[in-house]
Amino acid sequence: ETVRRESEVVARLMSEGADFTQADRAALLAEVGALVRAIVPRYRALAASGRVELSTTPQHHPIGPLLLDFHALHEATPQAPLPEFGRYPGGIARLGAQIDAALASHAARFGEPARGMWPAEGAISLACLRQLGARGVRWVASGEGVLANSLREHGGYDRGRDLYHAYRADGADPVVFFRDDRLSDLIGFEYRRWHGRDAASNLIGELERIAREAPQGETPLVAVILDGENPWEHFPYNGFYFLSDLYQGLRAHAAIRTWTFSQYLARHGAAASRALPALKAGSWVQGNLLTWIGTPAKNRAWDLLCSAKQSFDLVISSGRLSAAAQDAARRQLSDCEGSDWFWWLQDGSPSPAMLAFDRLFRAKLAHLYRLLGLPAPIRLAEPICRGDGEGNGAVAMRRSGA
Repeated sequence: ETVRRESEVVARLMSEGADFTQADRAALLAEVGALVRAIVPRYRALAASGRVELSTTPQHHPIGPLLLDFHALHEATPQAPLPEFGRYPGGIARLGAQIDAALASHAARFGEPARGMWPAEGAISLACLRQLGARGVRWVASGEGVLANSLREHGGYDRGRDLYHAYRADGADPVVFFRDDRLSDLIGFEYRRWHGRDAASNLIGELERIAREAPQGETPLVAVILDGENPWEHFPYNGFYFLSDLYQGLRAHAAIRTWTFSQYLARHGAAASRALPALKAGSWVQGNLLTWIGTPAKNRAWDLLCSAKQSFDLVISSGRLSAAAQDAARRQLSDCEGSDWFWWLQDGSPSPAMLAFDRLFRAKLAHLYRLLGLPAPIRLAEPICRGDGEGNGAVAMRRSGA
């Protein structure tokens, strides 16, 4: 929105509206190129000033708990079916490689390692946290549903009592922050329909209500986190007025303070977190892992990936590939481990988008086999999703409880 308001090129082209010349197109592409080149320096400068904190995510966005053990699914949904493979081959090393690649990439671009991480889809398990803590990650964040599932068998879950704190599982780093699903979803899905100033006032009012209702002597810590949602294009003027009014209101408020997670930990030290008596593996989506495993289509996809990983291990251990060929195969495998392949797969009435992801995932696996010097299995020619193909309106943005 600021570009639309401040760029002479964009303003001129918007006013013309049509009949653009080759010179117009070149000017717009130059403007876009300058903006893209400025992204990393801009974020680096904002982080250095303390105005933002930059976190990272395992490099190709894998669901960490599932790379470590498919049985993590059963911690929140014990009756869900598993793939034929009970465990992803070599998953501990693969998750470690994805985390290490992300931390190295972050340090190379921003001059220092990331202190915190939003694991892909906010998906965490105790084993996953241990991997992150061993690599110096100070904090992670996840969804409210994970906290609720974890506390239900330990005295029950009460939002006002339990949500607005940081936690440590297993008595060690990283500290875990759990998002307020309701407030986060108001920004992601509801406030786009509101006048910007009304929405900002409502959100600040919600924070005031949380403070009033907090147990005596406690100062609530409210984590507002958006994952996957890109709501601003749905707001009037790309959220310009809502965000301006919200930041002005927060800055002027007598009782509300804004923090990055690392600032909060530095300020409050050991007192910043409670002990979490147990942690049930899950994600920001309903507090479980069913979005990526546990249905026939998703399980078939995992079995295809597991078979490819077995072939990868055999070929790499044979030593017959050059170092460059091994690196290419590892990059391809990392791509195939990403979460979105599994997000989109389902049986019944797969949408065109689902069918496209189905084809792409199988093509990615087939290319991995080629990089390994192996023929692609014939089963990769068969669709993973099974149904009439009429589609059912799958969407990329999803509420935490949807």
